[in-house]
Amino acid sequence: MKAEIIDQGSGPMIAGTRISVYTILEYAGWHHTAVAAQLDLSSEQVLIAREYIEQHREDVMAEYDKIMARIRRGNPPEVQARLEVNRPRFLELVRQLQQRKALGANSAGNHERQ
Repeated sequence: MKAEIIDQGSGPMIAGTRISVYTILEYAGWHHTAVAAQLDLSSEQVLIAREYIEQHREDVMAEYDKIMARIRRGNPPEVQARLEVNRPRFLELVRQLQQRKALGANSAGNHERQ
């Protein structure tokens, strides 16, 4: 499959993936082969994304700045409040899963010794 950039309404993405050109910007200082390995892409896909960024630099950077501003703002207050209310329940579920995993590992180890 030929590497290309497509836009199906959610911004420029590497065809056949869910990786946007904005994700590639996060790896600006990396060698293209390292980015490819990190994101499970081909080097050609990374190079095509970087070429797209260069050809559309002004638009890409303007949208990237909006994305980063949204990240810096964080969650809206009503979402943050719900997260804080549910955090103890979430942490308890994580603790239970870890405990089950540990018990499963211990019983598997005991079973192998018999």
